[in-house]
Amino acid sequence: MKLQFLPLDKLCVSRLNMRYSKRTPDVSDILPTIRARGILQPILVRPCTQPPDGPVAATRDPAAQTDRKPQHYEIVAGCRRFHAAQIVAAERLAACAGAGEPDPDSAMLPCAVLDDADDASAVEASLIENISRLDPDEVSRWVCFTRLVKEGRSIGDIALTFGLPDLAVKRILALGNLLPRIREMYRAEEIDAATVRHLTLASKSQQKAWLALIDDPDAYAPRGYQLKAWLFGGQSVAADHALFDLEASGLATIADLFGEDAYFVEADAFWDLQNAAIEAKRAAFIEAGWADAVILSPETHFHSWEYEKTPKRKGGRVYIDVRASGEVVFHEGYLTCKEAARLAKAGGANADGGTNGDGASKAVRPELTSTTQTYIDLHRHAAVRAELLGRSGIALRLMVAHAIAGSPLWRIVVEPQSSRNDAAKESVDESRAEAVFDAARRAVLTILDLPDDEPAVAGGTGYGMCGSHRDLCKLFARLVELPDPMVMDVLTVVMGETLATGSAAVEAVGLEIGMPMADWWQADEAFLDSLRDREVLLAMVAEVAGDMVASANAKEKGKTLKGIIRDHLAGNGGREKREGWVPRWMAFPPAAYTSRGGVGTVEAHARAFAAPDEDAKPDELAGEPGADLAGEMAEELDGVLAKGEGESPQGDFVPDPGAERRVGPGAEPSSEPGGESDRLAA
Repeated sequence: MKLQFLPLDKLCVSRLNMRYSKRTPDVSDILPTIRARGILQPILVRPCTQPPDGPVAATRDPAAQTDRKPQHYEIVAGCRRFHAAQIVAAERLAACAGAGEPDPDSAMLPCAVLDDADDASAVEASLIENISRLDPDEVSRWVCFTRLVKEGRSIGDIALTFGLPDLAVKRILALGNLLPRIREMYRAEEIDAATVRHLTLASKSQQKAWLALIDDPDAYAPRGYQLKAWLFGGQSVAADHALFDLEASGLATIADLFGEDAYFVEADAFWDLQNAAIEAKRAAFIEAGWADAVILSPETHFHSWEYEKTPKRKGGRVYIDVRASGEVVFHEGYLTCKEAARLAKAGGANADGGTNGDGASKAVRPELTSTTQTYIDLHRHAAVRAELLGRSGIALRLMVAHAIAGSPLWRIVVEPQSSRNDAAKESVDESRAEAVFDAARRAVLTILDLPDDEPAVAGGTGYGMCGSHRDLCKLFARLVELPDPMVMDVLTVVMGETLATGSAAVEAVGLEIGMPMADWWQADEAFLDSLRDREVLLAMVAEVAGDMVASANAKEKGKTLKGIIRDHLAGNGGREKREGWVPRWMAFPPAAYTSRGGVGTVEAHARAFAAPDEDAKPDELAGEPGADLAGEMAEELDGVLAKGEGESPQGDFVPDPGAERRVGPGAEPSSEPGGESDRLAA
């Protein structure tokens, strides 16, 4: 082996390189370092007497190689460094264009030239260089970063050199505030990242007291979020919850050295100023014209279902929800449900003919008896639903209105997406799929003229106050004005909100639409932390890293296997980044990794596509609900319409807002192309 500088245009990637691929590899993690410092570690090459577009392997015939100098060199190890160097060279060439000749050294790479050995030796060299690396832990990085700071490097310089964000460098340097023993415990993974983060809030004496608790076998040393409460002696109030000017207040705060959170040292002093600021806000709301501003103490919670949205001009109040954490939430324009109902009743009484001297409604004798009223209601109901058979567009809009507003006969429940694990819930809330669906939900709320702070489109109780935004008839009238595509958008959001998690319906829909799960999900820490089964983890290693890596780590602990999966999914440590990986459980259709069972998605899929009982007799099946129902109903309905018994005198429904919705009595149903039935069929 000999070291020499070789030009970029004389290098090509060998097919024996373990990172060989027709696609350009991801070099975003090493590109900042190479821009700042160049190639520090020579790449491994070997002579190749053939041009790169010819056979890649070097000619093995000694007679053919006589008196021939290598035209090119093939890269055995260092593919990603080579591609990063090409990018940097192109950038420098562009920067120097028009300003003289570029630096000739920018197109030269330090190379370790191997002897022209056999292919097996080249494969071994490529594998050894790529798997023999070990990423430094955070404590080791802290040692190096501290030395760089002492040498005059700024945080920005360090971040640029190593391709890290400034905050990541600050977090690593924050470890310097910890006692050496705590740093060593963190390096040995005896304490987790959350505990270390809160220990950066502690003084040296508090750190020593915490270590004393660690050493005492009869004492309990708090960790994680319990450690924060221990450090502050009880309640910890975040500085960003203050309604007053933090700098002018003079209150002392302490921040973790990761640069994210700050907390008040004295909680009582915070509440004195916070309560004064709350009173000032209350006075400002009343001065602005609100009927009242009610302060809810930390023991009292504001439940939206106990209140009705009411504007300022109708006597709405502001409710100031003060929470024990110090956070204050302002709910503008609400009345309790009882007060809103009482106001609505009073307004209805005045409209019907006023009140008597005592303020009570006058007793008016109805013109119909209850029996007559029931008779009329039943016949009108029967006539309307029979007429509805020929108006699929109206029925669709009425159904969507029921799903949104509810009724005494409809019970609509929105999928809560709840989880006992906070990390899993946070992962879903921050996912791309949830963000896209929430944007669609907000658009639908705007279309329906509903408040944009509503948590869901669907889920009405059906008992809302008449005239409120959840009124069934008001929603139906709005849907009638909308064209079919908008109604279908509303229906899609409502269906998504009411689709049960983990149900067979999810499997059926996902398989029907060919769900591309890799486009919507990628593995995160919440998923990897939830994995416990070594057999499953080993199978996942084989999927993301290959069978060879899985076999080599067959006896490793689960923690090590998770680390391998993380590195290959992120492309860390020089490993090839595994794109689009989805575990078998999440794919459509799903599959299990073992034969032990207990996979909910697999069981739901089996329920969704369970084969009918082959032993059932035809006569028995015919008696089952839904058997041939669609065909029979279509035949009967066609017969009724052909005889004219179900023929509508009102014409087809026209969904366009500006068009007439009905034609005169006796008119024939519309047969123009593009009508409601044609569109729904399409």
